[in-house]
Amino acid sequence: MGPSPPQLPDPNRGSGTQTEGQGRSSEARAAADASGPRKVTFAKDAAGFLTELRRRVDDYFRRTGKSTNDCWQMYLKSAVILAAFVTSYVLLVFVAQTWWQAVPLAVLLGAAMALIGFNIQHDGGHHSYSRHEWVNKLAARTLDLIGASSYLWHWKHVVYHHTYVNVQGQDTDIDVTPLLRFTPHARRLKVQRWQHLYLWPLYGVMAARWHLYGDLRDVAAGTVGPHHIPRPRGWDLVIFIAGKVVSVGLLLGLPMFFHPWWVVLLFYLLVTGVLGVILSVVFQLAHCVEEAAFTMPQEDTLRMEAAWAVHQAEATVDFARDSRVLAWLLGGLNFQIEHHLFPKICHVHYPAICTIVEQTCRDFGVKYAEHPSFWAGIASHYRWLKHMGRLEEGDGPHPGPDPVPGAS
Repeated sequence: MGPSPPQLPDPNRGSGTQTEGQGRSSEARAAADASGPRKVTFAKDAAGFLTELRRRVDDYFRRTGKSTNDCWQMYLKSAVILAAFVTSYVLLVFVAQTWWQAVPLAVLLGAAMALIGFNIQHDGGHHSYSRHEWVNKLAARTLDLIGASSYLWHWKHVVYHHTYVNVQGQDTDIDVTPLLRFTPHARRLKVQRWQHLYLWPLYGVMAARWHLYGDLRDVAAGTVGPHHIPRPRGWDLVIFIAGKVVSVGLLLGLPMFFHPWWVVLLFYLLVTGVLGVILSVVFQLAHCVEEAAFTMPQEDTLRMEAAWAVHQAEATVDFARDSRVLAWLLGGLNFQIEHHLFPKICHVHYPAICTIVEQTCRDFGVKYAEHPSFWAGIASHYRWLKHMGRLEEGDGPHPGPDPVPGAS
């Protein structure tokens, strides 16, 4: 294989659990060096929160004898999801003859593509799918199959989002378009007053946008948001181009041999619309809600007041932890606090370790927030969008996490 984007170092080498950075990753430092001399840093973990949290989670895996990766449940789930993807695609393109047959299949296809992203690609991209690097790479590149770029996702999500979650100007996930304002530190436009209403259909065009335009623009410019990144070369460039050719061929090219072009275009918009809404909503429920912190570094030093692990926990919110169905479908992304602290643990373990994480947070006075249901998370996201659309810059910015009752 040719050169690949450098992988984040393991700051907990020799331990059963792994995180993707205490402070900042070497990739984030290198990217910051390339884009300018000023770098955001995090305070030291003087209280030892992350060290103790790792010890407790490590102890869980030692006691149970379970492996953090290569879980049989993950391989079985992947087979089921891929089978749903292939079946819905074949039935939609080659079998369906009427709109009432095609529409449910298109919705199912969009949902199956989202499940590939939540489960197979996401774990592979974080190296939590398997102990074997080739398995992780294969899983991560299923994202190229469904239209996005695994190369760009690595930089956007693994490097910048997971290092600087909810930090304005650093986390590219909260700086999507000027039409949307997710943080009190972002510029406010008058049109954003209605973003809690018009955002939902905008979520539906996100997938088509990065499929046909956004990824190509980012590679040509060598940037993701405000960050400069190395353009893909060698095999990475081959995979990027091949992914676009294959995904466009599957979603647009091949169907046009069997159906009128306008029908194909309509159903392309339906499939990618379902994909975009599901992906966007699920990821936003973890960070763009009322309970999440949106803290900024000090202006003179660009240093965050909190340690990296504390910041991750307080800028993230879980939802519907008791729902086994959602945990299965969403690849454990309803356990986002656990994921941000232990992204290299396969998501099938998040329901088991969430109580350990919650108790450790409370023991150290770190806020641990959750919504009891998916719909409670949706409601909080709606209220936050409405609040951000009406809050002027500098008018009472988000205060961050509240004190934890009874925390020592």
